[in-house]
Amino acid sequence: MPAFSYQALDSNGKTQRGVLQGDTARAVRGSLRERGLNPLVVEEVREGSAPGTQPLLRRRGLGGAQLALLTRQLSTLVGAGLPIDEALGALSEQAENERQRGLTMSLRARVMEGASLAQAMAEFPDSFPEIFRASVAAGEQSGRLAQVLEKLADHAEARDALGQKILAALAYPLLLAIVAAAVVAGLLTWVVPQIVGVFQNLHQALPLATRALIALSAFLRAWGWLLVLVLLAVLVLARLALRSEATRWRWHAVLLRLPLVGRLVRAANTARATRTLALLSSSAVPLLDALAIAAQVVSNLPMRDALKRAALKVREGSAFSRALGESGQFPPVALRLIASGERSGQLPRMLEEAAAQQQRELDRWLTALTAVLGPAVILVVGAIVLFIVLAILLPIFNLNQMVK
Repeated sequence: MPAFSYQALDSNGKTQRGVLQGDTARAVRGSLRERGLNPLVVEEVREGSAPGTQPLLRRRGLGGAQLALLTRQLSTLVGAGLPIDEALGALSEQAENERQRGLTMSLRARVMEGASLAQAMAEFPDSFPEIFRASVAAGEQSGRLAQVLEKLADHAEARDALGQKILAALAYPLLLAIVAAAVVAGLLTWVVPQIVGVFQNLHQALPLATRALIALSAFLRAWGWLLVLVLLAVLVLARLALRSEATRWRWHAVLLRLPLVGRLVRAANTARATRTLALLSSSAVPLLDALAIAAQVVSNLPMRDALKRAALKVREGSAFSRALGESGQFPPVALRLIASGERSGQLPRMLEEAAAQQQRELDRWLTALTAVLGPAVILVVGAIVLFIVLAILLPIFNLNQMVK
């Protein structure tokens, strides 16, 4: 039976939301009335429906942690011998929220109608990316669904951990820079004018640093709002420009050429691609199909294009490691591991080793980046504060000399 999301009024006039299974929307309305609820909206749970429908799942998929947990639980239940429909039913009963409950109930309904789990997942592309659907389909065909689901859970957890690690590494320096900019702006627009105004009334020649500080303070007080608007406009224009694939491709190519950022981008995308290929290869997905799916998880466009070109060369008969190495976009260590896997017939294992090696490389560079950016921001702010203090103290020193 399909799942239906509903909104209904209870006897106190409060709105109740939830998910129920039923043959039709009319049957669900009847069930709600039997419970003493007055149904307002009853809609079948289906992802990607038109605007105005599907309040639970429309245009929102599961997060990385939620997807990993759902896959891990499903793997455990299927590995314990439960049929897929019973496993999905158990997951729907212990779902954390209505959206997850609606998703698992809808998957169960599609499976009970005769669809495979992969076909049911295909109706929810925002929740289950193509790598999940292809791996599950291969697992169902080979009879290794539980093992494939376990690897998918590992993959989802590793991918979510990678994103969290990058975010955590950049959050501290970014927050420090924002706070420092706010403090400096406050000093220049509020504190400095009150102090240096005393020196201007003395009608004495002020040092160059003091005059520069006064001019900067006056500019920020008069035109600071305009400067903020210009910065916001630049950010908006940059965001609009990056919607163009050609502009985004050039920007991504610039990122790859930057000394430290390039290593981070290259390592992160290589780890993501090789881990995806390892998962798909071990799930018996053909290499060409695996390459097409892996290209979608690579966020850097030059590296994605290199992976697509490598897929074309593999289709023509070239070795995967050689085709990938001709692009010059992937680290040599990863290429050597892939070549070793091709020669030994253990490509999935060596792809996983390449992903682990790139993950270690990424961790090392993230640690270095965090160690450099934090002190660098502090040094810059310290230099600015030192300039402000010297610009204020120099006139005081001059006055002391005049008194003597």
